[in-house]
Amino acid sequence: MEVTPSILTADFCKLGETLDEAIEAGLNWIHMDVMDGNWVINKTITFGPAIIRSVRDRLGEDVFIDCHLMISNAEETWIQYVDAGVDMVIAHIEAVQDFPELIRRIHSTGVQVGCVLNPDTPVSDVMPLLPELDLVLVMSVVPGKGGQSFMPQVENKVREFRKAIDEQEKSGGKTPILMIDGGIKHHNAAMIADWGIDIAVVGSGLINDNAPISHNLNEIQKALESGQSTH
Repeated sequence: MEVTPSILTADFCKLGETLDEAIEAGLNWIHMDVMDGNWVINKTITFGPAIIRSVRDRLGEDVFIDCHLMISNAEETWIQYVDAGVDMVIAHIEAVQDFPELIRRIHSTGVQVGCVLNPDTPVSDVMPLLPELDLVLVMSVVPGKGGQSFMPQVENKVREFRKAIDEQEKSGGKTPILMIDGGIKHHNAAMIADWGIDIAVVGSGLINDNAPISHNLNEIQKALESGQSTH
């Protein structure tokens, strides 16, 4: 299982240095959480295409950047994120009217597409899209609600996607990446890896004032190598 940092816990006055630190620690995928102050339940505004363009310009083309659009108008604004330099646009199944058309349009630009679903959204809402998707993101917290704990009840959802993705690969279809986001720390990393997650989004578990990113990443990697989760 790989790890990608969410930058929301960073000091944005030092964002460039934090990104450099993440890359130096060996991370090569950056997860950009975009909230529009409308769609998420706590009405948070984070950042938009301008910040993403600055991140792309600083890190260059060798780092993979996705944008997780927690917004109400992804179907109208996705091109702004493509123009800002993202490698993948991830949109919420709950916020998009015509997801197959959104996939088609984004793919036409050469950019990858992911679909994300909230903890209460059934797997069946996303499963028909699986043959065309590059990534499925399972939320293990409710987007936009701060101070939440990891929701272990999403295990069945993750395992169902893992089985479907593996079966699709065996039949010669695409192999979407399986991602999880919300409350991931070193103490539960081995558990979610066992579920079949390919890449975990980690926020405060990587970027915090208590230790360097390299130290926090090492703690996660040690947990993965030991195969044990702690509580």
